[in-house]
Amino acid sequence: MVVCAAWGGAVWISGHLHVDASLHTVALFAHLATLVLGFGAVLIADYYGLLWLTGRMSLMDALDGAGRLHTPIWAGLTGLVGSGILLHPDTSSTLTRAKLVMVLALSLNGLQAGLLNRRMAAARRPGEQPPRRFLAWGAGTALVSQVCWWGAVIIGFRNSQR
Repeated sequence: MVVCAAWGGAVWISGHLHVDASLHTVALFAHLATLVLGFGAVLIADYYGLLWLTGRMSLMDALDGAGRLHTPIWAGLTGLVGSGILLHPDTSSTLTRAKLVMVLALSLNGLQAGLLNRRMAAARRPGEQPPRRFLAWGAGTALVSQVCWWGAVIIGFRNSQR
């Protein structure tokens, strides 16, 4: 509920806040920097999953590595939302609305990804495969994450061209 309320507040503030050109430039730089931080960490976490799937990393190491990336992922996502408020998004645009929904989905997906990581860590046994439900849950989490991150990046790029 807190994430949904914060998202709603950010959307509302972005529609009512107007910044000058210099602050807009700073916000754009912060937006790009936090994109690199958050999305970069997501890509690394997903890479750990691929390393595990191909047998090049143990499940324990992949879970531990992904678990350590939650802080930069959340810092990046928080920075994106905070700086995005200052970029005055056009909330009347269908594409912008789709991007905002993707950001909310990313946030909610991130919460349940942390839960999944904790449950998989608690259930792990050296040399054993995790239960299929955890594997399906993990695959769904990664898919939602990638679709939303890439979708938001593409929409953001497209909107910046206008």
